[in-house]
Amino acid sequence: MIKFLLNQTEHSVSDIDPNITLLDYLREHLHKKGSKEGCASGDCGACTVVLGESDGQTMRYKSINSCITLLASLHGKQLITVEDLKNDEQLHPVQQAMVDCHGSQCGFCTPGFVMSMFAYRKNTQTPTREGINEALGGNLCRCTGYRPIVEAAVQMFEPDAKDQFTETESVTSKKLNQIKLSDSEVALSALGRTFYSPATVTELSSLLINHPHARLIAGGTDLSLEFTQFLRNIDVLIYTGRAEGLDTVIETESQIDIGSAATYSKAKSLLVQYFPDLEELIERLGSRQIRNQGTIGGNVGNASPIGDMPPVLIALGAQLVLRKGDTTRTINVADYFLKYKVTSQQSSEFIERILIPKPKAQENFRVYKISKRMEDDISATCGAFNIEIENGLVKRVAIAYGGMAEIPKRAKHCEKALLNKDWSEHNIQVAMAELAKDFSPISDFRSSAEYRLLVSQNFLQRLFLELNSSHDTLRVSQYA
Repeated sequence: MIKFLLNQTEHSVSDIDPNITLLDYLREHLHKKGSKEGCASGDCGACTVVLGESDGQTMRYKSINSCITLLASLHGKQLITVEDLKNDEQLHPVQQAMVDCHGSQCGFCTPGFVMSMFAYRKNTQTPTREGINEALGGNLCRCTGYRPIVEAAVQMFEPDAKDQFTETESVTSKKLNQIKLSDSEVALSALGRTFYSPATVTELSSLLINHPHARLIAGGTDLSLEFTQFLRNIDVLIYTGRAEGLDTVIETESQIDIGSAATYSKAKSLLVQYFPDLEELIERLGSRQIRNQGTIGGNVGNASPIGDMPPVLIALGAQLVLRKGDTTRTINVADYFLKYKVTSQQSSEFIERILIPKPKAQENFRVYKISKRMEDDISATCGAFNIEIENGLVKRVAIAYGGMAEIPKRAKHCEKALLNKDWSEHNIQVAMAELAKDFSPISDFRSSAEYRLLVSQNFLQRLFLELNSSHDTLRVSQYA
């Protein structure tokens, strides 16, 4: 059984397919039709709902895509849908602003926009145009146009920011804490399939020992497509999102320690503090709804050759803490990937933490991504560069690419052409040529092999120009 708050009412679910998405449950079982299915892949935002979570005393709200969120992951959270915003007969300020600014035409996408706006309003004291655009970036409108919707997002802040959710926040937080305290075994089973939601890492480890063929799920932004796009069933799922400590982001004197269930949204601020070039990469890999769910651990564990974070982690010399039962081992991220979708992870082993060394003062880190569309798209190629230059000489260099081979990996020939050499245009040209020895990319619908190689070589030229520029403010958006 799982329990969560449906608005303010405690709601229990049992004896239902553990593979069911939240959107299907809302529409087919609760008959809440406000949330729509537009893409079933987390791209359009028509299904957006908001989750409320208690941090002990207060509530935190985040927008998510219900079409790729499994119902069973909601245990101990508050679910808010567009139907819950109206307070008795009075529209919520977000809804009223959409009416006043004529922000809806056909109305299909409107509930998703409203929920993204609601989450932004709850989490923001001082709205900005950039912040509004980013908050609405995961919602597509096909007929109204975005100007009136943006105007509504500005107007919705004019009334007092308090609403009925503010007034009941302490009560809501108390209810959620009671659900957590009453936990026994949290699971959902039916049709011969089971979803386990362990509360501790120890419990997660034991479950994986007993179910070595189980699939792990955190944000589910990729795995859920197996249900929605490929119509597959998974017999045993183990959710990592509730395991205490797995969602933490810890800064130590020497490193950034990220739990494998920590989302991009949670890890972003600390990562960007030390590696500013990651800000745009993280914002481009998916909408706010995706970043609120997706995890860096999942991006690594998925072992996709076109994942954005693996080349970054390889270039930064990051390590993985792998756990099996009570035993852990630490390996370099570069050694995790063996061949296409095959890793060095053993049976019943899982990624517990990701360890990223803090940069030295002389390090220069850059990451460049090329994709068919600017945002919310998979890389055609992604290159990460970590280089130390001292007195015009390259003292250390780590270069890694994704999208160029069956696994993300370092460009060893390219690195050799630069290491202990002068930082010069000539040696950059040599390194560009050597890159062709490191990779033999394929052609697919994202890019031809020739284009991939040429663009990836040009990343090196761009790196040289940026690091030599006295106005080092160039961003990915100016070039991609």
